[in-house]
Amino acid sequence: MNYFEQLINGFGNALTPSILIYGFAGCLAGTLVGVLPGIGPALTIALLLPLTFKAPAVAMFVLFAGIYYGGMYGGSTTAILLNTPG
Repeated sequence: MNYFEQLINGFGNALTPSILIYGFAGCLAGTLVGVLPGIGPALTIALLLPLTFKAPAVAMFVLFAGIYYGGMYGGSTTAILLNTPG
């Protein structure tokens, strides 16, 4: 039962409104950066890595996950619409 309590606690931490805002901001930033040619999600995460020193760890994990998946979506958008890898 201890595993289920920890799982519920983790979802409780991840689904707070402030953490969801970090996730939305990450998806938006990742999508905007993913459309640009030559700048991918890995570079964006590397450039924003200094943000982790002053922010909560959970917020940064969610932000970076949002940037990564948003960047993958943004890259596929240019690949599909313009037939150009992005």
